Amino acid sequence: MAPDGSALEGRGRFITLEGGEGAGKTTLSRALAAALAEGGLPVLRTREPGGAPGAEAVRALILGQGPWDPVAEAMLHFAARREHVARSLEPALAAGIWVVCDRFADSTLAYQGAGQGLSRDVWERLCDLALGPLRPDLTLVLDLPPERGMSRALSRGDANRYEMQGEAFHNRVRAGFLDIAAREPGRCAVLDASRPADEVLSLSLAALCERLGVPA
Repeated sequence: MAPDGSALEGRGRFITLEGGEGAGKTTLSRALAAALAEGGLPVLRTREPGGAPGAEAVRALILGQGPWDPVAEAMLHFAARREHVARSLEPALAAGIWVVCDRFADSTLAYQGAGQGLSRDVWERLCDLALGPLRPDLTLVLDLPPERGMSRALSRGDANRYEMQGEAFHNRVRAGFLDIAAREPGRCAVLDASRPADEVLSLSLAALCERLGVPA
């Protein structure tokens, strides 16, 4: 992937990867960041919850304890997210660095919203408070039937408490992500995560070409 001149100028672009457990977000984030870097773009690969020292401390709390009240859990995610935005994302984007982020605010809407019953109004207010105007330039939604994703996730061992939730929860989460993509088709591209990893990467790069003007 070779960047054109405009892709190298000014503010960086913010690409987020979303989807349920075992969808392949981490694998894709590595491959996508490597492809962008090989094309000459400065790239930061990061994740949520986490991505900054304070946010990583909150990650351990979120994944290691619970269950939480849905509003409390969303507030924890947004506390970590605010640190991530302030300490890592905004400085990188302002410096012209492209960011590939494994999960962002859509995950809170899918997991705590669709999955746990958090209202969209509360989520929107937390977004406004924690993110300011920052929103992804492109979101790749990796879609996979929950039973396949959970099989992948659990085979890794050391499951976190989200991965231990039942199938009904993960079906709601999947529906939540698909609803987000349907509401914002200009920002979101849904990818078939059941395909081999190299094909998912090719689909992702095609979406970057189409949506962000980065030539293959």
